[in-house]
Amino acid sequence: MTGNPDRVRCLFGTDGVRDVANRGDMTPEMALRLGRSYVLYLTERGVPRPRIAIGRDTRRSGQMLEAALAAGITSAGAEVFLLGIIPTPGVSFSVKKMGMHGGAVISASHNPAEYNGIKFLDCSGFKLSDETEATIEEYMGDNITDDWRPTGASIGILRHAEGMAEEYGQWLASLWGDEFPFIPEGVADCAHGAASTVAPAVFNSLGGRWHFVGNTPDGLNINEGVGVMKMSYLSSVVQEKGLPVGIAYDGDADRALLTDGRGRLIDGDIMLWILGRWLAATGCIGSGVVATVMSNMALEEHLGKENIPVHRCPVGDRYVMETMNTSGAKLGGEQSGHVIIFPLVNTGDGICTGLHFLKACTALGEDIDTLADRFAPYPQILRNVEISREKKLNRDAIEEISMEVQPLLGGLGRVLIRPSGTEPLMRILVEAKDREIMENVSNILVNVIRERCR
Repeated sequence: MTGNPDRVRCLFGTDGVRDVANRGDMTPEMALRLGRSYVLYLTERGVPRPRIAIGRDTRRSGQMLEAALAAGITSAGAEVFLLGIIPTPGVSFSVKKMGMHGGAVISASHNPAEYNGIKFLDCSGFKLSDETEATIEEYMGDNITDDWRPTGASIGILRHAEGMAEEYGQWLASLWGDEFPFIPEGVADCAHGAASTVAPAVFNSLGGRWHFVGNTPDGLNINEGVGVMKMSYLSSVVQEKGLPVGIAYDGDADRALLTDGRGRLIDGDIMLWILGRWLAATGCIGSGVVATVMSNMALEEHLGKENIPVHRCPVGDRYVMETMNTSGAKLGGEQSGHVIIFPLVNTGDGICTGLHFLKACTALGEDIDTLADRFAPYPQILRNVEISREKKLNRDAIEEISMEVQPLLGGLGRVLIRPSGTEPLMRILVEAKDREIMENVSNILVNVIRERCR
């Protein structure tokens, strides 16, 4: 792919570039060009010889893409520090710890093993903004990217820094402190991914008798029947062993979901509820809690009782972080398990989240087995309405329709309408405390949108 800006437009998704490895947008050629474009972006902004850390998860294609990405970066005159297999938040940690100018993660997160992806971090370990990614896309199709050819001593150097995964794990363990005893027993599901070595090292160093599953990666089994994408597996192990809690991660360990001793799900909303109360009690909550548009209204209801504001943002942990920065909140996250406790971390960190949730429960005297019942999320219904590609509703029309039905919810519910980014569909989410009202509003919306999009 050379010199074709139309080809790379919208290359970056909500979490970097992602596709089936060795196909489409995730070939070695694409990785090489992405690396060159990122370096050119940094160089033209006053960083003459950038230093960039690269980490990856356990996928077989990771080494192939790592070699190509590193070649692209060094060919543009930057230094590369290979971290090896390490969670995405471990790359963020390493960028800050090592004083890098940027970082890159090779991972497709929760996707199956045949997928892979590349996402970039800035010098502070934050994910890049939409604007920055758009600029890098422009470089992908610019002739200067092909013409930028350092030679001799100006060519970049490749170094290895694989000890950073261990250092990251030691830092995580140090966050528990001496104030509370560690939870004596539980199960950690590493999804056969990047947490497979780090998580056992962290939990074992803290004591207790934790059991580990999904921690034997072979390059092809990442997320397969384990991790956050298959919570029923962790649930069955927890119940079979009669343990009080289980924690599951995804492939790059930037997410965590939990189960109680009865095998019931503890999602990101429940974690934000507990963590928010704990941080508020310690004076570390800032302006409140950031949650995405997908978080249940029960979260606002529960935190409202504690006078803790909730700020809403689009889906994606980088948007959570951006909203935390603008609002002054110190805690944010997604229902799916991306949780950020700032300033400890700058991106979702599954291991950090799980540890702090357990710590918060201990500090607040919470019985984990009662949380799912007490949180009691509002019922939700998600409907998809097929439309032609030319008939998607614009933002003003969506706002008008939403306002028309809002009074029917009586202030105890909400509506979220959005066009699918990949299919000719309008997606409708209705949430209400009363299930009958929820279903009625959902039916009304389906009929209205079908009529408007005929």
